Amino acid sequence: MQLKALLNSSLLRFAITGVLNTLVGLGTIYALKWFFQVADTPANVVGYVVGVTCSLVVNSRWTFRSRESLLSIAPRYITVILIAYLANLGFVHLLIRVAMNSYLAQALGTIPYTTITYLASRWWVFRRSSVISNEG
Repeated sequence: MQLKALLNSSLLRFAITGVLNTLVGLGTIYALKWFFQVADTPANVVGYVVGVTCSLVVNSRWTFRSRESLLSIAPRYITVILIAYLANLGFVHLLIRVAMNSYLAQALGTIPYTTITYLASRWWVFRRSSVISNEG
């Protein structure tokens, strides 16, 4: 029964979704930097916009199993994403400033972003009263 609970947990679903979004987002960032010589900040912006577009739908319907319309969720989700993104960007620039490789800094920037996004999504964006419960 514990395995079933783990497989149904929002944290595991968020992690799976996050891996996909991270691959898509970082892939976009790295492709822009490598093939088009786009600077770190604009590449980061585009990478996160691409990932966020996908993650809103996947997190809403699969990760947190929300019954709310995407239009009603979107303002809260975008607020959380902007806060998490600013934390990410600040962290990336800090790491680059202390002479870390910018590719590694971009990857490590996903840590504050992911932490903030999960916690705020779990407790604020996808409110428990509007979520189909399968976690037990």
